[in-house]
Amino acid sequence: MNESLSNYARLGIIHFMLWPQTMGGDGPIAETIERLAADADFEAIELTRINDPATRRRVRELAETARVTLAFGAQPILLGGKLDLNAPTDAARTAAIEAVQRAIDQALELRAVGLAVLSGPDPGETGRKAATDRLVDSLKWLCDYAAHKGGPTIVLETFDRVAFGKNCLIGPNPEAAEVARRVRRDFPSFGLMIDLSHLPLQGETPQQAVAATREFLVHAHMGNCVMRDPAHEAYGDSHPRFGVPGGENDVAELAAYLRALLDAGFLSRDRRPVLSFEVKPLKGESVEALIAGSKRTLAAAWAAV
Repeated sequence: MNESLSNYARLGIIHFMLWPQTMGGDGPIAETIERLAADADFEAIELTRINDPATRRRVRELAETARVTLAFGAQPILLGGKLDLNAPTDAARTAAIEAVQRAIDQALELRAVGLAVLSGPDPGETGRKAATDRLVDSLKWLCDYAAHKGGPTIVLETFDRVAFGKNCLIGPNPEAAEVARRVRRDFPSFGLMIDLSHLPLQGETPQQAVAATREFLVHAHMGNCVMRDPAHEAYGDSHPRFGVPGGENDVAELAAYLRALLDAGFLSRDRRPVLSFEVKPLKGESVEALIAGSKRTLAAAWAAV
């Protein structure tokens, strides 16, 4: 593709994956977000909870000054707290819903445009139908809460269903599409997010994943995973750099993903959706080098589309 990717998407990056020590809401949040905001290649930054109100104000000001869109990832809140939106007990499911509602409040304070969640653990084949019904109900509660507050859009990210990964209910992208179809009957703004990092773990090609979700797709991530070497530092859903030895995704796989997103109309001059890197430094790796390497991989992949 000869045209600039920026004509078709807003390039984003996930802050809390680059600096995992900030996932709990503390640590060098403002200063590291300032580093990303100063990079003119990024039009969006995805962040998670920020415990200190003054830091939240500072981050919002940085985003406004840099003219960067913010999006909120509630996945670390759910995973870190072992919270489950499809939990079998009312008390456990309510705890998960309330935690995300608090995240929605922060997202509104930060003026984030969207908030992403994930489903809870897969209960196994016999329990999936009931768990899916509970997940749909939870998502509707969250969409209703966000709608009454004036936003943000609620997005469900699809994950793997394997024991060495996240082992989530949702899961296969065709099943995610059915969840989205049910939620959208009442909340048309609800959408899905897919991630190139997850597709090998899900056993799906980019073409299969995009075809299954295209009607509901509102957000996409780019990254890598390791699934063939249990001794690897990044084994499972750990988002190492593109092309890491033993990994699944590099230039060719990213190009296939971009082509699928373009052919489906997700990448579009009219929409310019957020398309974010989700990459995490391995031990000893430089964040700056990781970001630069990700950009070079994307440039080579886009040139091959």
